[in-house]
Amino acid sequence: METPYLYDKNTTCTLCSFQIRTKKLRSSFIRIDYSESDFYSKYKGDHCNPLLYYVTVCPNCGYSFSDEFTPRLSAPARNQLIKYIWEKWSKKDYCQERTPEMAISAYKLAIYCAGLKSEKHSVKAGLHHRLAWMYRDAENKEEELRFLKLALEEYLQSYMKEDYLGSKLTEMKVLYLIGELSRRTGKENQAVRYFSRMIENQSVTKEKGIIEMAKDRWQEMREERAKQKLLM
Repeated sequence: METPYLYDKNTTCTLCSFQIRTKKLRSSFIRIDYSESDFYSKYKGDHCNPLLYYVTVCPNCGYSFSDEFTPRLSAPARNQLIKYIWEKWSKKDYCQERTPEMAISAYKLAIYCAGLKSEKHSVKAGLHHRLAWMYRDAENKEEELRFLKLALEEYLQSYMKEDYLGSKLTEMKVLYLIGELSRRTGKENQAVRYFSRMIENQSVTKEKGIIEMAKDRWQEMREERAKQKLLM
């Protein structure tokens, strides 16, 4: 049955060269209800969430990836993926309309593939962060926190190694995400440190919007600490 909010996208599997025809969400159907401070968006309509289709899964070999993956595989990476993904793959079809459960499974496959091919930390951070958002939608706080922590570690590695360069991420956005995920996972001192680093460099960046977001988070943390002192 055809669904008006989905279209078919054709792509070639990097691992096995299979011609994949998978579903993607039409941008005209995406409606944001509200957004949160770590860039999570709540979408109107259960079926019109672009996170459901962020990962492509090859039905032939199981290789799972996003558009942010580097397009080439080294020989060692190919061997690892063949051994641990392709040879163990029991063919499943993720190329149809997806449920949240299917999308969560697709993210976990992509995270596994990203680890096997030593994908950039910035890419792995994005996968973990989006999977945390999927669990937020499902109101599974334990799993959301787990994947926020994993995303935080990958953002930290990405910042230290500067492997976000050339991607959609900027230095200020990475700093903000480290600060915000630190705040959300209970690492308040680390959050303050990274937000402060952003504010100290506000005169040399054009990204004024994200600087204001950092100031807002920093102020919220100050107010929360003040409240806690009053309760003592």
